[in-house]
Amino acid sequence: MEQVLLLNITYEPLKIIDWRKALTLLLLGKVEVLEEYQREVHAVTFTVRLPSVVRLLRMVRRNGTQPRFSRQNIYARDNNCCQYCGTRMSPEELTYDHVIPKSRGGKTEWSNIVTCCIPCNRKKGGATPQEAGMKLLRKPARPKWAPVLKVTIGYRNVPQSWRDYLYWNVELVD
Repeated sequence: MEQVLLLNITYEPLKIIDWRKALTLLLLGKVEVLEEYQREVHAVTFTVRLPSVVRLLRMVRRNGTQPRFSRQNIYARDNNCCQYCGTRMSPEELTYDHVIPKSRGGKTEWSNIVTCCIPCNRKKGGATPQEAGMKLLRKPARPKWAPVLKVTIGYRNVPQSWRDYLYWNVELVD
């Protein structure tokens, strides 16, 4: 049967759930239906169209969840923007840079890694930003948000009703 896109109260995609789970959440008053499929489910006393997209009525927080240190989350923290020149690029065109070079004791951690374009990375080389005559747009720090949700869905398989609710943190593959 059909799968259902579950959204947080903020309309952020959380996960894909089975239609049975979606109906259970609906009957318990925990979600509202935003989109429906044409297909119906018949019970003894009522008929209901299968939900396609449901939204939780209460916020789900991932308490205590620290963002995983990864290239993807560094790029997300820096909004895919070079922290030296400010150019926004696709992840394939970016790299990351140690603000204090590893050769000088710099660590690979949130407070020392920034998103960087390749030309700026070459220009900076093994120097500090000050030595290279470059300035950071923003001081790097551990983000306070939960890790980026990554759902990979074949674009041809995405129901039309989901497309308005999927945005940059969901990867659509052809």
